[in-house]
Amino acid sequence: MSKITKEQYEFALSRIEELLPLVSDNTPTNDRHAIELTMMSDVVIDYEKEHFPIGKPTVAQLINLSLEEKKMSQKQLAAEIGVSASRISDFVSGRAEPTLKTARRLCTTLGISPAAMLGC
Repeated sequence: MSKITKEQYEFALSRIEELLPLVSDNTPTNDRHAIELTMMSDVVIDYEKEHFPIGKPTVAQLINLSLEEKKMSQKQLAAEIGVSASRISDFVSGRAEPTLKTARRLCTTLGISPAAMLGC
């Protein structure tokens, strides 16, 4: 596919807004609006992949987000997985990375997928 310009991207975004009310889960896939919506979505996805790439979250970001979601303190997490609170602080700040054994405990306790923890 050729490079998508900013103008094409903005047109596709605008067109998607117009098409969304015309397409539902019950709309046949061969409906012209459904086809156009898919095409416009592909344009937006391709442009955003190139211009707004989303990097994989760091271990620190994963832990921080999980702590927020679980409304858990660093001190509570430390007690739960058997490390010091200062060690959790090191992980959360990005100053240190957990060992595999500690990472396994973090994944289990916080509900983080091992693949995400490993950066996969």
